[in-house]
Amino acid sequence: MCAALLGKPLMEWQQYVADVILEIDPDTGQLAYDEWILGVPRQSGKSTFILAKSTHRASATAFFGARQRIVYTAQSRLKAREKWEEDFVGDLEQAPRFRGKFTVHKGNGNEHIRFANGSRVGIESNTEKAGHGGTLDESYIDEAFAQVDNRLEQAFGPAMITRANKQLGVVSTAGWANGSPYLWGKVAMGRQLVNDDVRTGTAYFEWSAPEDADPGDEAVWLACMPAVHRPECLPGCRAHTITLTAIRAEYAKAKRSGKVSDFRRAYLNQWVTKPRQGEETAVGNWHACQADLETLPPIVAIGVAVSHDRDAASIGGCGVFDDGRRVVAPITRRPETGWLVDEVARIQYQHGCAVVLDEKGPGGYLIEDLERAGVNVTRARLEDYITACADFTDAVRDRRLVHPGDKDLDDAVQGARWRPVGDRRVFGRKASETDVSLLEAVTLAMWGAESGPSIYEGRGLLVL
Repeated sequence: MCAALLGKPLMEWQQYVADVILEIDPDTGQLAYDEWILGVPRQSGKSTFILAKSTHRASATAFFGARQRIVYTAQSRLKAREKWEEDFVGDLEQAPRFRGKFTVHKGNGNEHIRFANGSRVGIESNTEKAGHGGTLDESYIDEAFAQVDNRLEQAFGPAMITRANKQLGVVSTAGWANGSPYLWGKVAMGRQLVNDDVRTGTAYFEWSAPEDADPGDEAVWLACMPAVHRPECLPGCRAHTITLTAIRAEYAKAKRSGKVSDFRRAYLNQWVTKPRQGEETAVGNWHACQADLETLPPIVAIGVAVSHDRDAASIGGCGVFDDGRRVVAPITRRPETGWLVDEVARIQYQHGCAVVLDEKGPGGYLIEDLERAGVNVTRARLEDYITACADFTDAVRDRRLVHPGDKDLDDAVQGARWRPVGDRRVFGRKASETDVSLLEAVTLAMWGAESGPSIYEGRGLLVL
C-alpha cells in the first residue's frame, strides 16, 4: 500500500482497518463501505493512516480513476491547514517514490496537493459550505469530537452522491460526554452496527478501555492502546510507536496536576465530562487529592444517598487519619433502592459507624425503614447539607481530604454542578450532568465524621 512507499509502513491496527474499509463487494465490484468511523487514543497514528489512505485514493488510478477529489477537515480550518502542511505535504516531500508526482499549492483558501493524474487532496473549512462547488470522492472529518453538529457531513453528502466508491471517514479520540454530540451519535450508531454484525455501508472501529477500568493499570493500557510497544516486541519495532515508559510519565503527570480525566480521554479513549472554564470540577482540583493508600482508617461515618429519579443509590464512607486528614471512598453504588436498607444495616453493625442521610433528599423516605431495621440514622437537614457541601469543597481546596481514586466517584465529581440556595449552594441533583448520589454520599459521610464520634467503636477498615 502507499504507506510503505511513503516510508511509513502500517502498524498492525492500521493494516486491519485498511483491509476492512477497502473490501470489495463481490456483487457490485465496488467498495463495500461508503463510510467508516475510527476511534483510537491519541498518538496512535491517525494522521499517518489518513495520509496513506488519501494518497492511495489519489494514486490508485486503475481502480478509482483519475481526477479524484479528496478533502480533509479538522477542528477548524487553521488546524486542518497545520496538519495538512506538517503531515501531508511534509511526509510526501520526504518520500523518494513520490518525487515529481505531485505539486503543492499553498495559496490561502485554495491549499491542495495535485497529483500527476489530476487527483487533488485539499482542506476545507468547518462550515456548511464545505465541499460546495463540485464533486467529492473521499472526505475526512478528523478530530470529530470538536464538531457540534453534522454540518460537515450534510455539506459533503450532496457533493459525493453521484460518485462511485465514495467514502467518508470520521476519525477521532473520544469526545466530551457533555460537548461532543456529533461524535457520540456516530459512536452509538457504530457500536450498534457491530453488535448487529452489519458488514456493509458503515464500518466501525474502536480501541478504548472499559468505563470501569483502572486508568493506572498497565494491562489496561496494553489492551486499549494499539500503538503501545509491547514488552515482547524487539526494540525499534515499527509495529508499535509509543513506549510504556512514556505512558507512565503521562499518567504520573496527570495525577500530579489533577488531570486524570484528561488522561482517560486522550490515552484510554474514554468519554469524560468536559471541565468548566476556570476549574476542573465543582469542588476544585479533585484529582490532586487522589493518593495511593496502602491502609485505610476505620470508618467513622457513612453517607447514604439516592439519585434524584430513584433509579440508583450510593453509600460512601469517611475515615480520619491520625494527622487529621479525611479519607473518603465509595463503598457501593447499585441500581434501584430495594437492597439499601439491609446493606446499610450490615455496614453499621459490622463497622460501628454513624449513618447520615439527607432527610429532605430523594432517599428521605427510607429513614423510617432504616430505623425499623435497627439503624441509628443521623438526619441531615438542609442547613446541614449546605454546610457539608461547603466543608467538602474547602477540604479539597486545602488538601485536607484524600481519596484512593474510583471511576464512579470521579465521574460524579466531574459532572457535578451547583444549585443555589439563597446566597449559598449545594450539589444540584437535577442540575448536574451525571448522577451525583455517590458524591453526596461521601459528602454526608465527611460531615458525619466531623460532627461527632461514631455510635460504636470502629471495628474495621473502610471497605472498597
